[in-house]
Amino acid sequence: MPLTAFLLAFAAAWLHGTGNVLIGRTKEPEAATAIMLLAGVVAFAPVAVLDWHVRASAIPFILASAALELGYFALLGAAYRRSHVSLVYPIARGSAPVLVLLGTLVVLQRGTTAGQIAGVIAVAIGIVLVRGPHVGGDHVGLLLALATGAFIAGYTLVDKEGLRHASPIPYIELVLVVPALLYFAAIVRVRGRRAVRAEATPLMLGIGVVLMGTYVLVLAALKLAPAPSVSAVRETSVVIASFLAWVWLREPVTRRRFGGAVLVAAGIALLALS
Repeated sequence: MPLTAFLLAFAAAWLHGTGNVLIGRTKEPEAATAIMLLAGVVAFAPVAVLDWHVRASAIPFILASAALELGYFALLGAAYRRSHVSLVYPIARGSAPVLVLLGTLVVLQRGTTAGQIAGVIAVAIGIVLVRGPHVGGDHVGLLLALATGAFIAGYTLVDKEGLRHASPIPYIELVLVVPALLYFAAIVRVRGRRAVRAEATPLMLGIGVVLMGTYVLVLAALKLAPAPSVSAVRETSVVIASFLAWVWLREPVTRRRFGGAVLVAAGIALLALS
């Protein structure tokens, strides 16, 4: 893997993990998510226009992905309101590639490899460690994180096919514009204008631009290196977010939980490289 590709993917991992931790530390995570999403869509609209190439055949994939993205952001905001970033982020990001693999096996009826099986086992054990052994633990946070992972897996499978019919940046712009508007309107109604205004800070607007920018960094890395290698480096964000949640948010990131996050990242790498 070329050093430039590694640095691009690693930068994307740091930015994505950091952005999610900053969202998780806000008083109104759902309002912050709505602001972030809308800011990213507005910022990248000119870039999408300049790089416009979208076939009519992309429309069904755009609509399907938009519905899944809306569900993803709704669940993510709710999860950050009710639970710790160090629990939600590793489980959501870790369960998604496992579900993508299972979806691929079921739909395309492909076989699996020893590396993929090892990756699934590593992710599963990692999730158990992140979740913790306590019976009276955060069941709601766990379920929301797993549901978020399911939506990530869903739009990943859809986008893999949809990107064959459109350029990446205008595609993702079209996918996100309707969810951004709908989610923003819903949060204004549910949480109130005051909550939304409180989270409309320069920092949150910047995070929206940065998180959309991570997608561009990954695309640039993909031009220089194979997708599995880029994906494996990109998902180090699981470990990064857990570390930052401990440092910045003072969350109870025990050795068990951090070790689980590391194991989840290792499992994702195995899935990507197998």
